Amino acid sequence: MAETEHITVADTSAGPGGMEDPGLSVDIPVVELLTGRGFITGKSGSGKSNTASVVAEKLLDNGFGLLIVDIDGEYYGLKEEYEILHVGGDEECDIQVTEEHAGKIASLALEQNVPIILDVSSFLDEEEAESLLTEVAKQLFAKAKKQKQPFLMLVEECHEWIPEQGSMGEVGKMLIKIGKRGRKHGLGIVGISQRPADVKKDYITQCDWLVWHRLTWNNDTKVVGRILDSQYADAVEDLDDGEAFMMTDWAEQVRRVQFHRKQTFDAGATPGLDDFERPELKSVSEDLVSELETISEEKQATESRIKELREELDKKNSRIAELETELQDARDLQRMAEQFTDALLGHVEGANPGRTAKDEMRRTHERFAEPQPKDNGDGTATASDETADTDAEDDAPDTTSGGGFGDAFSAFADDDVAMNGGSEASNSATAKGASADGATKNGSDTQDETQGSSDAALEAALAAVAEEETPSESAGDAQSAEPETEKPAVVRDIEADIRDLDEKTERMLAYYKEHGPGTPLNAHFSAGGSGDRTAAYARNRTLRLRGLVEHVGRGKYDYRLSALVREEGEGIDDETATEYASQIERTIVDDETR
Repeated sequence: MAETEHITVADTSAGPGGMEDPGLSVDIPVVELLTGRGFITGKSGSGKSNTASVVAEKLLDNGFGLLIVDIDGEYYGLKEEYEILHVGGDEECDIQVTEEHAGKIASLALEQNVPIILDVSSFLDEEEAESLLTEVAKQLFAKAKKQKQPFLMLVEECHEWIPEQGSMGEVGKMLIKIGKRGRKHGLGIVGISQRPADVKKDYITQCDWLVWHRLTWNNDTKVVGRILDSQYADAVEDLDDGEAFMMTDWAEQVRRVQFHRKQTFDAGATPGLDDFERPELKSVSEDLVSELETISEEKQATESRIKELREELDKKNSRIAELETELQDARDLQRMAEQFTDALLGHVEGANPGRTAKDEMRRTHERFAEPQPKDNGDGTATASDETADTDAEDDAPDTTSGGGFGDAFSAFADDDVAMNGGSEASNSATAKGASADGATKNGSDTQDETQGSSDAALEAALAAVAEEETPSESAGDAQSAEPETEKPAVVRDIEADIRDLDEKTERMLAYYKEHGPGTPLNAHFSAGGSGDRTAAYARNRTLRLRGLVEHVGRGKYDYRLSALVREEGEGIDDETATEYASQIERTIVDDETR
């Protein structure tokens, strides 16, 4: 017959501290057991785990729910007789669980009245076991508020979670909370320990029922003396296996009792020489396991997705690092090319101060590369092959200002001819004309005439240069060039940053100025790029990090030079910022749009 109000767990026994009438049944009220606070203690082998198993078996016989926190893997033997869900960290369990399963475990226990063994003995990582137990306790407490259903949580080796000395972790705080406040929600707790001296006294003194099995260590017997009496402190050392002193709030006396022997397989028994044979255990419903497996699968899928995203992020970060390195290398090459150009043009600027470097290099090339006419012997002259080549070069696009190494070395070669080889070029051209006249003159006459022709050619070239350099041109160039020192610092700084940009990136900036909001791909294509997405966004990132453009939504970026001037200049109003931005554009940006 089902015991719905009381369960019988022991019989009274004779001996010191015992009753005069041994052999009487010892009952525990079910409601007090399920909703109250209990404590079972005793040294290893004294029978404390057997007592906890007897209580569990009696509750399972009558269909009451409980959750056992198994720290040593001793309770799976209950599956020999009962359909109880065994969850934990190894393959011996019905299913392996983690912190993510805590909510479902609590729901199965309270809402579906599924008895559960939470086996934390196989977790190699103690923090993982503590996190799981903490979360399960929290979920049980939260759901018990709504369910209001009597339910017992039985915790083995509770001194590890609620110690008397040292700090208490999140698990202990949660178990203490259940002990103090769980009763009014229908959630009870029983702590089990072989070392009562190590268990927090606040918990022991608040318990409704206590069971003291054999204890021999002096510190532990002192606890018995303080809570029961000194006579029990002495007698507790002589108790037999399974025998205990039991004190309850519903009985006004301490009874010496002998607990019944558990009916299911004793997985916690000390191994002997006999052969060990594990009994056939009952399996649980596949539906229960499948619900927990769904959580495991979802977690695994999430972890796999996180791993994929991390790998993708690592690849993108590596690519960004490569692009930034390439960009820096390109800037270094550009600076080196500009240094070559500045050094070579210094000679030209000294001789022709009113001209731009580009004009001077072109004129120098034309002066000293111009070929001499060829004498046909009949008083007429024909342009040589070199003239045609020069005309073809004049028709070709001018790439001098590109800043590359090829242009720099070409300019160096032209300048070298202008400085050191003018007479040699004239000599060569005159010598060709002289050879066409035949052999009417001797070697000495030919040399004199060649020297004279060289001098005449050089004088003619210098005269042409002087004639081309008109005062109005020089004056106009001087007026258009604003002295660098007169510009505000913010203007100079931003101009320097824009000059540091490579050609395509600067053209992308000009695109944003001219067309307004646009995508990096369109800006890159307009700047002469191939439209490659990686290259476009790498260059666009340079503009964005410098503050020259900003993201305006839907993958588009917009020009923000005026805003940048306001940010970097101190006390600059909108009108002044606009004026400074226009000044920068006239100097640099508009050159790219023309």
